[in-house]
Amino acid sequence: MNWDDTTDPAAPERLVGSVADGEDQAVEAALRPKDLGEFIGQEKVREQLDLVLRAARARGATADHVLLSGAPGLGKTTLSMIIAAEMGAPIRITSGPAIQHAGDLAAILSSLQEGEVLFLDEIHRMSRPAEEMLYMAMEDFRVDVIVGKGPGATAIPLELPPFTLVGATTRAGLLPPPLRDRFGFTAHMEFYEPAELQRVVHRSANLLDVEIDPHGAAEISGRSRGTPRIANRLLRRVRDYAQVKADGVITREIASAALAVYEVDARGLDRLDRAVLQALLKLFGGGPVGLSTLAVAVGEERETVEEVAEPFLVREGLLARTPRGRVATPAAWNHLGLTPPRPAGTGNGQQNLFGG
Repeated sequence: MNWDDTTDPAAPERLVGSVADGEDQAVEAALRPKDLGEFIGQEKVREQLDLVLRAARARGATADHVLLSGAPGLGKTTLSMIIAAEMGAPIRITSGPAIQHAGDLAAILSSLQEGEVLFLDEIHRMSRPAEEMLYMAMEDFRVDVIVGKGPGATAIPLELPPFTLVGATTRAGLLPPPLRDRFGFTAHMEFYEPAELQRVVHRSANLLDVEIDPHGAAEISGRSRGTPRIANRLLRRVRDYAQVKADGVITREIASAALAVYEVDARGLDRLDRAVLQALLKLFGGGPVGLSTLAVAVGEERETVEEVAEPFLVREGLLARTPRGRVATPAAWNHLGLTPPRPAGTGNGQQNLFGG
């Protein structure tokens, strides 16, 4: 329903990963909403963005530059396409990592049409020279093209037609203030509530011609980590199971059985997430334990544990990062059905420091 193509550390084969692989991108193109009225969730962002676009249309001007931040899969690319559609303008899509030189950016900017929307994904990963060129382009619709080298180099000013830049980032804190300040409208995309994801699942099921009841949609949305992209991916896998193992209708029982096959539990944890928790609880008594030690225990790279598994576990309140290391919370023990060890000095007739 609402997605973006932002890369993320999760491997594409993870069913609950936020990155969009080739299959996701093909399906997303067919399911993307075409206007703000179809876009589900992000109520405040939609309301504010609608005012910005309506006012720009009423003035007959291009819309202000827009910065969208938030986790992968929440709809940043979709909103950029909606902005272009609402303004009746074409859209050009590129990404920060693809712009490594100022000349790369100059070539893109000089070919823009008046009113065109330039979507720059992962804008925080753009090179510094290109970033500095973008300052002037956003503010004055002009760039200086350097011709020649050394003392004989000259700067040729190049006028640009008015355009709208839509920047997307998963790490807004990495954007330098001068760049952030040049955006007329900034918005942060929040994770979705289960009720919103149910609407996403129902809409996608209708477009995919899949029969699903409310309980089946609730089961899928509850395991989707608050992310529409994951909800749609789980819907497609449950659809496959329902077609092969049942009559094609997705119910709560069918959804639960299908996601058990794919090792996605009731809270949206997959094999890697559970492996991290099990190692932390069973091998290290709930911690604290260092990240490197924990990574060795689960047979994964340190970066995989830190960037792929931990963010969701921390957000779910199952794991905490402390100065001494990773620590499991009581919710983690409950989720895996384990009993936390008793604190030292309690029970078995031992006395505490006060003789109790």
